[in-house]
Amino acid sequence: MSLAIKDILDHLHINDINDAFSTGNQWGSSANAVTKDIVSPTDGKKIASVKYATADEYNAVIETAKKAFKTWRQVPAPKRGEIVRQIGELLRENKKQLGTLVSYEMGKSLQEGYGEVQEMIDICDFAVGLSRQLYGLTMHSERPEHRMYEQYHPLGIIGIISAFNFPVAVWSWNAALAWVCGDVCIWKPSEKTPLTAIACQHIAQEVFKRNNIEEGVSCLVIGDRQIGELMSNDTRVPLVSATGSTRMGKAVSAAVGARLGKSLLELGGNNAIIITENADLDMSLIGAVFGAVGTAGQRCTSTRRLIIHESVYEAFKQKLVSAYGQIKIGDPLDENNHMGPLIDQDAVALYLDSIEKCKAEGGRFVVEGGKLEGGAYSSGCYVKPCIAEVENHFKIVQHETFAPILYLIKYSDLDEAIELQNGVPQGLSSAIMTNNLREAETFLSYAGSDCGIANVNIGTSGAEIGGAFGGEKETGGGRESGSDAWKVYMRRQTNTINYSKTLPLAQGIKFDL
Repeated sequence: MSLAIKDILDHLHINDINDAFSTGNQWGSSANAVTKDIVSPTDGKKIASVKYATADEYNAVIETAKKAFKTWRQVPAPKRGEIVRQIGELLRENKKQLGTLVSYEMGKSLQEGYGEVQEMIDICDFAVGLSRQLYGLTMHSERPEHRMYEQYHPLGIIGIISAFNFPVAVWSWNAALAWVCGDVCIWKPSEKTPLTAIACQHIAQEVFKRNNIEEGVSCLVIGDRQIGELMSNDTRVPLVSATGSTRMGKAVSAAVGARLGKSLLELGGNNAIIITENADLDMSLIGAVFGAVGTAGQRCTSTRRLIIHESVYEAFKQKLVSAYGQIKIGDPLDENNHMGPLIDQDAVALYLDSIEKCKAEGGRFVVEGGKLEGGAYSSGCYVKPCIAEVENHFKIVQHETFAPILYLIKYSDLDEAIELQNGVPQGLSSAIMTNNLREAETFLSYAGSDCGIANVNIGTSGAEIGGAFGGEKETGGGRESGSDAWKVYMRRQTNTINYSKTLPLAQGIKFDL
Protein backbone atom coordinates (compact mmCIF):
# COMPACT_ATOMS: atom_id res chain seq x y z
CA MET A 1 0.00 0.00 0.00
CA SER A 2 1.40 3.35 -1.03
CA LEU A 3 1.90 6.30 1.27
CA ALA A 4 -0.76 8.18 -0.73
CA ILE A 5 -3.36 5.49 0.05
CA LYS A 6 -2.36 5.57 3.71
CA ASP A 7 -2.96 9.33 3.70
CA ILE A 8 -6.40 8.78 2.17
CA LEU A 9 -7.30 6.23 4.85
CA ASP A 10 -6.27 8.72 7.51
CA HIS A 11 -8.19 11.53 5.79
CA LEU A 12 -11.35 9.41 5.75
CA HIS A 13 -10.83 8.51 9.42
CA ILE A 14 -10.36 4.83 8.72
CA ASN A 15 -8.10 4.37 11.70
CA ASP A 16 -10.27 2.33 14.04
CA ILE A 17 -11.83 0.14 11.36
CA ASN A 18 -13.42 -2.26 13.82
CA ASP A 19 -15.70 0.37 15.34
CA ALA A 20 -19.29 -0.85 15.31
CA PHE A 21 -20.40 2.76 14.65
CA SER A 22 -23.95 2.10 15.81
CA THR A 23 -23.35 0.94 19.36
CA GLY A 24 -20.04 2.54 20.25
CA ASN A 25 -18.61 -0.91 20.87
CA GLN A 26 -15.80 -2.78 19.19
CA TRP A 27 -16.32 -5.59 16.75
CA GLY A 28 -14.58 -8.73 17.81
CA SER A 29 -15.54 -8.61 21.48
CA SER A 30 -16.42 -12.28 21.06
CA ALA A 31 -13.69 -14.90 21.18
CA ASN A 32 -15.26 -16.32 18.01
CA ALA A 33 -14.74 -13.16 15.97
CA VAL A 34 -13.46 -13.77 12.44
CA THR A 35 -10.74 -11.49 11.05
CA LYS A 36 -10.36 -10.91 7.31
CA ASP A 37 -7.54 -9.20 5.45
CA ILE A 38 -8.64 -6.75 2.75
CA VAL A 39 -6.30 -6.96 -0.23
CA SER A 40 -6.36 -4.60 -3.21
CA PRO A 41 -6.68 -6.31 -6.61
CA THR A 42 -4.66 -3.41 -8.00
CA ASP A 43 -1.31 -4.43 -6.51
CA GLY A 44 -2.09 -7.44 -4.31
CA LYS A 45 -1.15 -5.53 -1.16
CA LYS A 46 -3.01 -5.72 2.13
CA ILE A 47 -4.91 -2.52 2.91
CA ALA A 48 -6.25 -3.42 6.35
CA SER A 49 -7.85 -6.15 8.41
CA VAL A 50 -11.45 -6.13 9.61
CA LYS A 51 -13.26 -8.18 12.20
CA TYR A 52 -16.65 -9.60 11.34
CA ALA A 53 -19.60 -8.93 13.59
CA THR A 54 -21.10 -11.84 15.47
CA ALA A 55 -24.81 -12.62 15.66
CA ASP A 56 -24.96 -10.97 19.09
CA GLU A 57 -23.35 -7.81 17.75
CA TYR A 58 -25.76 -7.79 14.82
CA ASN A 59 -28.66 -7.98 17.26
CA ALA A 60 -27.22 -5.09 19.28
CA VAL A 61 -27.16 -2.95 16.13
CA ILE A 62 -30.74 -3.91 15.31
CA GLU A 63 -31.91 -2.83 18.76
CA THR A 64 -30.06 0.48 18.40
CA ALA A 65 -31.75 1.04 15.03
CA LYS A 66 -35.19 0.19 16.44
CA LYS A 67 -34.76 2.80 19.14
CA ALA A 68 -33.50 5.42 16.66
CA PHE A 69 -36.46 4.85 14.33
CA LYS A 70 -38.95 5.96 16.97
CA THR A 71 -37.28 9.37 17.08
CA TRP A 72 -36.21 9.73 13.43
CA ARG A 73 -39.71 9.13 12.05
CA GLN A 74 -40.94 12.12 14.07
CA VAL A 75 -38.49 14.51 12.38
CA PRO A 76 -40.35 16.40 9.61
CA ALA A 77 -39.45 15.10 6.17
CA PRO A 78 -37.95 18.44 4.95
CA LYS A 79 -35.71 18.46 8.04
CA ARG A 80 -34.61 14.93 7.22
CA GLY A 81 -33.89 16.18 3.72
CA GLU A 82 -31.71 18.95 5.11
CA ILE A 83 -29.56 16.38 6.89
CA VAL A 84 -29.21 14.36 3.69
CA ARG A 85 -28.20 17.59 1.93
CA GLN A 86 -25.38 18.00 4.42
CA ILE A 87 -24.26 14.41 3.78
CA GLY A 88 -24.12 15.24 0.08
CA GLU A 89 -21.99 18.29 0.80
CA LEU A 90 -19.55 16.26 2.90
CA LEU A 91 -19.34 13.70 0.09
CA ARG A 92 -18.46 16.58 -2.27
CA GLU A 93 -15.65 17.64 0.04
CA ASN A 94 -14.29 14.07 0.13
CA LYS A 95 -14.98 13.09 -3.49
CA LYS A 96 -11.35 12.79 -4.56
CA GLN A 97 -10.24 10.75 -1.55
CA LEU A 98 -13.29 8.49 -1.47
CA GLY A 99 -13.24 7.97 -5.24
CA THR A 100 -9.58 6.99 -5.07
CA LEU A 101 -10.29 4.49 -2.30
CA VAL A 102 -13.16 2.99 -4.33
CA SER A 103 -10.76 2.56 -7.24
CA TYR A 104 -7.97 1.06 -5.15
CA GLU A 105 -10.09 -1.29 -3.05
CA MET A 106 -12.35 -2.51 -5.88
CA GLY A 107 -10.17 -2.10 -8.96
CA LYS A 108 -12.34 0.09 -11.20
CA SER A 109 -10.73 2.97 -13.07
CA LEU A 110 -10.15 6.19 -11.18
CA GLN A 111 -12.66 8.04 -13.37
CA GLU A 112 -15.26 5.41 -12.52
CA GLY A 113 -14.35 5.73 -8.84
CA TYR A 114 -15.00 9.46 -8.98
CA GLY A 115 -18.18 8.79 -10.95
CA GLU A 116 -19.46 6.45 -8.26
CA VAL A 117 -19.03 9.11 -5.58
CA GLN A 118 -20.76 11.59 -7.89
CA GLU A 119 -23.73 9.20 -8.03
CA MET A 120 -23.90 9.41 -4.24
CA ILE A 121 -23.87 13.20 -4.38
CA ASP A 122 -26.56 13.20 -7.08
CA ILE A 123 -28.90 10.90 -5.15
CA CYS A 124 -28.51 13.09 -2.07
CA ASP A 125 -29.56 16.10 -4.18
CA PHE A 126 -32.51 14.11 -5.53
CA ALA A 127 -33.54 13.04 -2.02
CA VAL A 128 -33.48 16.62 -0.75
CA GLY A 129 -36.13 17.63 -3.29
CA LEU A 130 -38.04 14.42 -2.65
CA SER A 131 -38.29 15.25 1.05
CA ARG A 132 -40.92 17.87 0.14
CA GLN A 133 -42.71 15.64 -2.40
CA LEU A 134 -43.77 12.49 -0.55
CA TYR A 135 -47.19 12.85 -2.07
CA GLY A 136 -50.32 10.80 -1.48
CA LEU A 137 -53.62 10.97 -3.37
CA THR A 138 -57.11 12.26 -2.61
CA MET A 139 -60.19 10.44 -3.89
CA HIS A 140 -63.89 11.28 -4.03
CA SER A 141 -65.98 9.10 -1.77
CA GLU A 142 -69.23 7.51 -2.91
CA ARG A 143 -70.72 8.45 0.46
CA PRO A 144 -71.83 12.04 1.19
CA GLU A 145 -69.76 14.12 3.58
CA HIS A 146 -66.86 11.70 3.48
CA ARG A 147 -63.29 12.34 2.41
CA MET A 148 -60.76 9.73 1.25
CA TYR A 149 -57.03 10.02 0.82
CA GLU A 150 -53.81 8.01 0.80
CA GLN A 151 -50.69 8.73 2.78
CA TYR A 152 -47.32 7.08 3.14
CA HIS A 153 -45.58 6.19 6.39
CA PRO A 154 -42.01 4.97 6.96
CA LEU A 155 -41.50 1.21 7.17
CA GLY A 156 -38.86 1.10 9.90
CA ILE A 157 -35.48 -0.62 9.52
CA ILE A 158 -34.26 -1.01 5.94
CA GLY A 159 -31.66 -3.74 5.44
CA ILE A 160 -29.21 -3.02 2.59
CA ILE A 161 -26.98 -5.76 1.16
CA SER A 162 -24.63 -4.35 -1.47
CA ALA A 163 -22.18 -5.91 -3.92
CA PHE A 164 -18.48 -5.28 -4.52
CA ASN A 165 -18.81 -3.78 -8.00
CA PHE A 166 -20.53 -0.60 -6.78
CA PRO A 167 -19.32 -0.64 -3.19
CA VAL A 168 -20.92 2.67 -2.17
CA ALA A 169 -23.30 4.03 -4.83
CA VAL A 170 -26.00 1.38 -4.47
CA TRP A 171 -26.03 1.87 -0.70
CA SER A 172 -26.62 5.58 -1.22
CA TRP A 173 -29.48 4.95 -3.67
CA ASN A 174 -31.26 3.11 -0.88
CA ALA A 175 -30.11 5.03 2.18
CA ALA A 176 -30.71 8.59 0.93
CA LEU A 177 -34.28 7.80 -0.09
CA ALA A 178 -35.00 5.69 2.98
CA TRP A 179 -33.73 8.43 5.30
CA VAL A 180 -35.96 11.15 3.84
CA CYS A 181 -38.86 8.70 4.02
CA GLY A 182 -38.25 8.41 7.77
CA ASP A 183 -36.61 4.98 7.82
CA VAL A 184 -33.35 3.92 9.42
CA CYS A 185 -30.81 1.77 7.59
CA ILE A 186 -28.55 -1.17 8.37
CA TRP A 187 -25.94 -1.78 5.70
CA LYS A 188 -24.10 -5.02 5.07
CA PRO A 189 -21.49 -4.21 2.42
CA SER A 190 -19.67 -6.83 0.38
CA GLU A 191 -17.03 -8.57 2.43
CA LYS A 192 -14.68 -7.83 -0.50
CA THR A 193 -15.00 -4.02 -0.18
CA PRO A 194 -15.75 -3.01 3.42
CA LEU A 195 -13.32 -0.09 3.71
CA THR A 196 -15.21 2.24 1.39
CA ALA A 197 -18.34 1.38 3.37
CA ILE A 198 -16.60 2.30 6.61
CA ALA A 199 -15.56 5.64 5.08
CA CYS A 200 -19.14 6.39 4.02
CA GLN A 201 -20.44 5.42 7.44
CA HIS A 202 -18.02 7.87 9.08
CA ILE A 203 -19.21 10.63 6.74
CA ALA A 204 -22.89 9.96 7.46
CA GLN A 205 -22.30 9.63 11.20
CA GLU A 206 -20.41 12.92 11.32
CA VAL A 207 -23.44 14.72 9.86
CA PHE A 208 -25.95 13.00 12.12
CA LYS A 209 -23.82 13.85 15.13
CA ARG A 210 -23.57 17.53 14.09
CA ASN A 211 -27.37 17.63 13.98
CA ASN A 212 -27.77 15.97 17.37
CA ILE A 213 -29.42 12.89 15.86
CA GLU A 214 -28.97 9.83 18.02
CA GLU A 215 -27.00 6.82 16.80
CA GLY A 216 -28.82 4.19 14.81
CA VAL A 217 -30.25 6.07 11.84
CA SER A 218 -27.25 4.92 9.80
CA CYS A 219 -25.83 1.54 10.81
CA LEU A 220 -23.08 -0.62 9.37
CA VAL A 221 -22.48 -4.32 10.00
CA ILE A 222 -19.33 -5.86 8.56
CA GLY A 223 -19.66 -9.58 8.04
CA ASP A 224 -19.99 -12.48 5.67
CA ARG A 225 -22.96 -14.47 4.42
CA GLN A 226 -24.17 -15.11 7.97
CA ILE A 227 -25.08 -11.43 8.44
CA GLY A 228 -27.09 -11.42 5.21
CA GLU A 229 -28.95 -14.53 6.33
CA LEU A 230 -29.71 -13.03 9.74
CA MET A 231 -31.04 -9.89 8.09
CA SER A 232 -33.14 -11.80 5.55
CA ASN A 233 -34.79 -13.87 8.28
CA ASP A 234 -35.24 -11.00 10.73
CA THR A 235 -38.87 -9.93 11.23
CA ARG A 236 -37.57 -6.65 12.68
CA VAL A 237 -36.38 -5.69 9.17
CA PRO A 238 -39.50 -5.09 7.06
CA LEU A 239 -37.57 -4.47 3.82
CA VAL A 240 -34.33 -6.04 2.61
CA SER A 241 -32.76 -4.43 -0.46
CA ALA A 242 -30.22 -6.83 -1.95
CA THR A 243 -27.89 -6.35 -4.90
CA GLY A 244 -25.89 -9.28 -6.25
CA SER A 245 -26.16 -12.50 -8.18
CA THR A 246 -29.44 -14.14 -9.13
CA ARG A 247 -28.50 -17.11 -6.94
CA MET A 248 -28.07 -14.83 -3.93
CA GLY A 249 -31.28 -12.97 -4.74
CA LYS A 250 -33.32 -16.16 -4.83
CA ALA A 251 -32.06 -17.06 -1.36
CA VAL A 252 -32.88 -13.61 0.01
CA SER A 253 -36.30 -13.60 -1.65
CA ALA A 254 -37.17 -17.02 -0.24
CA ALA A 255 -36.13 -16.07 3.30
CA VAL A 256 -37.85 -12.68 3.29
CA GLY A 257 -40.94 -14.05 1.57
CA ALA A 258 -41.28 -16.87 4.08
CA ARG A 259 -41.87 -14.25 6.79
CA LEU A 260 -44.03 -12.14 4.44
CA GLY A 261 -41.51 -9.30 4.45
CA LYS A 262 -40.62 -7.10 1.48
CA SER A 263 -37.55 -7.48 -0.70
CA LEU A 264 -36.08 -5.15 -3.31
CA LEU A 265 -33.84 -7.17 -5.62
CA GLU A 266 -31.27 -5.92 -8.13
CA LEU A 267 -29.69 -9.04 -9.59
CA GLY A 268 -27.96 -10.29 -12.71
CA GLY A 269 -27.89 -8.75 -16.16
CA ASN A 270 -27.12 -10.22 -19.58
CA ASN A 271 -27.35 -7.02 -21.53
CA ALA A 272 -27.35 -6.60 -25.28
CA ILE A 273 -26.96 -3.77 -27.77
CA ILE A 274 -28.72 -4.18 -31.11
CA ILE A 275 -26.74 -2.49 -33.87
CA THR A 276 -28.93 -2.00 -36.91
CA GLU A 277 -28.00 -1.28 -40.49
CA ASN A 278 -29.10 2.31 -39.76
CA ALA A 279 -26.74 2.81 -36.83
CA ASP A 280 -23.97 5.37 -36.55
CA LEU A 281 -21.16 2.83 -36.24
CA ASP A 282 -18.60 5.21 -34.75
CA MET A 283 -20.97 6.24 -31.97
CA SER A 284 -22.03 2.63 -31.48
CA LEU A 285 -18.41 1.64 -30.99
CA ILE A 286 -17.99 3.91 -27.97
CA GLY A 287 -21.10 2.56 -26.28
CA ALA A 288 -20.18 -1.05 -26.98
CA VAL A 289 -16.56 -0.87 -25.84
CA PHE A 290 -17.21 1.09 -22.67
CA GLY A 291 -20.14 -1.18 -21.86
CA ALA A 292 -18.00 -4.27 -22.30
CA VAL A 293 -14.74 -3.25 -20.60
CA GLY A 294 -15.84 -0.59 -18.11
CA THR A 295 -15.29 -1.85 -14.55
CA ALA A 296 -13.60 -4.82 -16.28
CA GLY A 297 -17.01 -6.15 -17.25
CA GLN A 298 -18.14 -6.32 -13.62
CA ARG A 299 -21.24 -4.13 -13.84
CA CYS A 300 -24.71 -5.63 -13.75
CA THR A 301 -25.33 -3.36 -16.76
CA SER A 302 -22.15 -4.38 -18.60
CA THR A 303 -22.64 -5.14 -22.29
CA ARG A 304 -22.40 -8.92 -22.70
CA ARG A 305 -23.87 -9.33 -26.19
CA LEU A 306 -23.77 -7.35 -29.45
CA ILE A 307 -26.57 -8.27 -31.84
CA ILE A 308 -25.39 -6.88 -35.18
CA HIS A 309 -27.22 -6.64 -38.50
CA GLU A 310 -25.65 -8.87 -41.16
CA SER A 311 -25.09 -5.93 -43.53
CA VAL A 312 -22.75 -4.14 -41.10
CA TYR A 313 -21.52 -7.16 -39.13
CA GLU A 314 -18.06 -7.51 -40.67
CA ALA A 315 -17.39 -3.77 -40.74
CA PHE A 316 -18.36 -3.33 -37.09
CA LYS A 317 -16.43 -6.41 -36.02
CA GLN A 318 -13.28 -4.93 -37.55
CA LYS A 319 -13.88 -1.65 -35.71
CA LEU A 320 -14.19 -3.60 -32.44
CA VAL A 321 -11.00 -5.58 -33.05
CA SER A 322 -9.12 -2.35 -33.79
CA ALA A 323 -10.55 -0.63 -30.70
CA TYR A 324 -9.68 -3.56 -28.42
CA GLY A 325 -6.10 -3.29 -29.64
CA GLN A 326 -5.97 0.20 -28.14
CA ILE A 327 -7.33 -0.65 -24.67
CA LYS A 328 -4.79 0.06 -21.96
CA ILE A 329 -4.92 -2.31 -18.99
CA GLY A 330 -3.19 -1.59 -15.71
CA ASP A 331 -3.22 0.28 -12.44
CA PRO A 332 -6.71 1.84 -12.19
CA LEU A 333 -5.26 4.84 -10.36
CA ASP A 334 -3.40 5.74 -13.57
CA GLU A 335 -5.94 7.75 -15.58
CA ASN A 336 -4.25 6.70 -18.83
CA ASN A 337 -5.56 3.15 -18.35
CA HIS A 338 -9.00 2.11 -19.57
CA MET A 339 -9.38 -1.07 -17.54
CA GLY A 340 -8.17 -2.29 -14.17
CA PRO A 341 -8.23 -5.74 -12.58
CA LEU A 342 -11.01 -8.14 -11.72
CA ILE A 343 -11.98 -8.11 -8.05
CA ASP A 344 -9.93 -11.19 -7.06
CA GLN A 345 -8.31 -14.36 -8.33
CA ASP A 346 -11.54 -16.34 -7.95
CA ALA A 347 -13.09 -13.98 -10.50
CA VAL A 348 -10.12 -14.62 -12.82
CA ALA A 349 -10.69 -18.37 -12.53
CA LEU A 350 -14.37 -17.95 -13.47
CA TYR A 351 -13.38 -15.77 -16.43
CA LEU A 352 -10.92 -18.38 -17.73
CA ASP A 353 -13.46 -21.15 -17.21
CA SER A 354 -16.07 -19.20 -19.18
CA ILE A 355 -13.67 -18.81 -22.10
CA GLU A 356 -13.09 -22.57 -22.20
CA LYS A 357 -16.82 -23.28 -22.01
CA CYS A 358 -17.43 -20.85 -24.86
CA LYS A 359 -14.83 -22.56 -27.03
CA ALA A 360 -16.25 -25.99 -26.17
CA GLU A 361 -19.68 -24.90 -27.40
CA GLY A 362 -18.27 -23.65 -30.68
CA GLY A 363 -17.48 -20.02 -29.92
CA ARG A 364 -14.81 -18.49 -32.14
CA PHE A 365 -12.65 -15.82 -30.53
CA VAL A 366 -11.75 -12.88 -32.75
CA VAL A 367 -9.93 -11.21 -29.85
CA GLU A 368 -8.31 -13.76 -27.56
CA GLY A 369 -8.52 -13.50 -23.81
CA GLY A 370 -6.20 -14.68 -21.07
CA LYS A 371 -4.64 -13.81 -17.76
CA LEU A 372 -1.97 -11.10 -17.56
CA GLU A 373 0.97 -11.91 -15.32
CA GLY A 374 4.17 -10.41 -13.98
CA GLY A 375 5.32 -6.86 -13.38
CA ALA A 376 2.40 -4.47 -13.04
CA TYR A 377 0.04 -7.45 -13.10
CA SER A 378 1.58 -9.23 -10.11
CA SER A 379 -1.68 -9.20 -8.11
CA GLY A 380 -2.91 -12.00 -10.38
CA CYS A 381 -6.22 -10.21 -11.02
CA TYR A 382 -5.61 -8.69 -14.47
CA VAL A 383 -7.08 -10.21 -17.64
CA LYS A 384 -7.47 -9.36 -21.31
CA PRO A 385 -10.87 -8.25 -22.61
CA CYS A 386 -11.93 -10.62 -25.36
CA ILE A 387 -14.54 -11.02 -28.11
CA ALA A 388 -16.17 -14.22 -29.37
CA GLU A 389 -18.57 -14.99 -32.20
CA VAL A 390 -21.35 -17.17 -30.76
CA GLU A 391 -24.96 -18.31 -30.99
CA ASN A 392 -27.42 -16.84 -28.51
CA HIS A 393 -28.55 -20.29 -27.34
CA PHE A 394 -25.09 -21.31 -26.05
CA LYS A 395 -25.32 -22.13 -22.34
CA ILE A 396 -22.41 -19.85 -21.52
CA VAL A 397 -24.08 -16.98 -23.41
CA GLN A 398 -27.29 -17.50 -21.43
CA HIS A 399 -25.25 -17.17 -18.22
CA GLU A 400 -24.04 -13.86 -16.76
CA THR A 401 -20.25 -13.92 -16.61
CA PHE A 402 -18.91 -11.06 -14.51
CA ALA A 403 -15.87 -10.42 -16.70
CA PRO A 404 -14.88 -8.59 -19.92
CA ILE A 405 -16.10 -11.23 -22.41
CA LEU A 406 -18.15 -9.81 -25.28
CA TYR A 407 -20.28 -12.04 -27.52
CA LEU A 408 -21.10 -11.19 -31.16
CA ILE A 409 -24.36 -12.43 -32.69
CA LYS A 410 -25.57 -11.81 -36.26
CA TYR A 411 -29.19 -11.05 -37.23
CA SER A 412 -31.14 -10.36 -40.42
CA ASP A 413 -34.33 -8.48 -39.38
CA LEU A 414 -35.43 -6.43 -36.38
CA ASP A 415 -37.99 -8.94 -35.10
CA GLU A 416 -35.24 -11.54 -34.93
CA ALA A 417 -32.91 -9.10 -33.18
CA ILE A 418 -35.50 -8.30 -30.51
CA GLU A 419 -36.19 -12.00 -30.00
CA LEU A 420 -32.47 -12.60 -29.51
CA GLN A 421 -32.21 -9.62 -27.16
CA ASN A 422 -35.07 -10.97 -25.02
CA GLY A 423 -33.98 -14.60 -25.29
CA VAL A 424 -32.04 -14.80 -22.02
CA PRO A 425 -33.24 -15.33 -18.43
CA GLN A 426 -32.12 -11.87 -17.29
CA GLY A 427 -33.86 -8.58 -18.06
CA LEU A 428 -31.92 -5.58 -16.78
CA SER A 429 -30.55 -3.25 -19.47
CA SER A 430 -30.80 -3.10 -23.25
CA ALA A 431 -30.05 -0.72 -26.09
CA ILE A 432 -30.53 -0.20 -29.80
CA MET A 433 -28.26 1.83 -32.06
CA THR A 434 -30.21 3.26 -34.98
CA ASN A 435 -31.06 6.49 -36.77
CA ASN A 436 -34.36 4.99 -37.92
CA LEU A 437 -37.34 6.26 -35.91
CA ARG A 438 -39.47 3.19 -36.60
CA GLU A 439 -36.75 0.84 -35.37
CA ALA A 440 -36.26 2.91 -32.22
CA GLU A 441 -39.96 3.10 -31.40
CA THR A 442 -40.49 -0.60 -32.08
CA PHE A 443 -37.67 -1.43 -29.68
CA LEU A 444 -39.30 0.73 -26.98
CA SER A 445 -42.83 -0.59 -27.58
CA TYR A 446 -44.69 -3.47 -25.90
CA ALA A 447 -43.33 -5.69 -28.69
CA GLY A 448 -39.74 -4.58 -28.04
CA SER A 449 -37.24 -4.96 -25.22
CA ASP A 450 -38.45 -6.84 -22.14
CA CYS A 451 -35.85 -5.21 -19.90
CA GLY A 452 -36.35 -2.68 -17.12
CA ILE A 453 -34.01 -0.30 -18.99
CA ALA A 454 -34.22 0.26 -22.74
CA ASN A 455 -32.02 2.87 -24.41
CA VAL A 456 -31.71 4.34 -27.88
CA ASN A 457 -28.30 5.44 -29.17
CA ILE A 458 -26.58 5.03 -25.81
CA GLY A 459 -25.12 1.86 -24.34
CA THR A 460 -26.43 -0.46 -21.65
CA SER A 461 -24.06 0.79 -18.98
CA GLY A 462 -24.28 4.04 -17.04
CA ALA A 463 -27.68 5.03 -15.63
CA GLU A 464 -28.68 8.47 -14.35
CA ILE A 465 -30.22 8.66 -10.89
CA GLY A 466 -33.34 10.50 -12.10
CA GLY A 467 -34.91 7.34 -13.51
CA ALA A 468 -35.88 4.24 -11.57
CA PHE A 469 -33.17 1.58 -11.90
CA GLY A 470 -33.95 -2.12 -12.10
CA GLY A 471 -35.00 -5.00 -14.29
CA GLU A 472 -37.34 -7.90 -14.93
CA LYS A 473 -37.18 -11.71 -14.99
CA GLU A 474 -34.12 -13.04 -13.13
CA THR A 475 -32.96 -9.47 -12.50
CA GLY A 476 -35.48 -9.49 -9.66
CA GLY A 477 -38.03 -6.80 -10.51
CA GLY A 478 -36.76 -4.18 -8.05
CA ARG A 479 -36.55 -0.44 -8.67
CA GLU A 480 -34.10 1.88 -6.94
CA SER A 481 -32.94 5.48 -7.24
CA GLY A 482 -35.16 7.95 -9.08
CA SER A 483 -38.76 8.41 -10.24
CA ASP A 484 -41.21 7.01 -7.66
CA ALA A 485 -38.85 4.32 -6.33
CA TRP A 486 -39.22 6.00 -2.91
CA LYS A 487 -42.57 4.29 -2.43
CA VAL A 488 -40.97 0.90 -1.76
CA TYR A 489 -39.43 2.30 1.45
CA MET A 490 -42.83 3.28 2.83
CA ARG A 491 -46.15 1.66 3.71
CA ARG A 492 -49.27 2.99 2.03
CA GLN A 493 -52.34 3.76 4.11
CA THR A 494 -55.84 4.59 2.83
CA ASN A 495 -57.85 6.92 5.06
CA THR A 496 -61.57 7.64 5.05
CA ILE A 497 -62.99 10.45 7.19
CA ASN A 498 -66.69 10.77 7.89
CA TYR A 499 -67.63 14.30 8.86
CA SER A 500 -71.41 13.76 8.60
CA LYS A 501 -73.89 13.05 11.41
CA THR A 502 -74.74 9.56 10.10
CA LEU A 503 -72.80 6.42 9.27
CA PRO A 504 -73.71 5.31 5.74
CA LEU A 505 -72.09 2.05 4.58
CA ALA A 506 -70.27 1.58 1.29
CA GLN A 507 -72.03 -0.09 -1.66
CA GLY A 508 -75.37 1.07 -0.24
CA ILE A 509 -75.49 -1.73 2.34
CA LYS A 510 -78.24 -1.30 4.95
CA PHE A 511 -77.53 -2.27 8.54
CA ASP A 512 -80.15 -0.71 10.79
CA LEU A 513 -80.34 -1.34 14.52
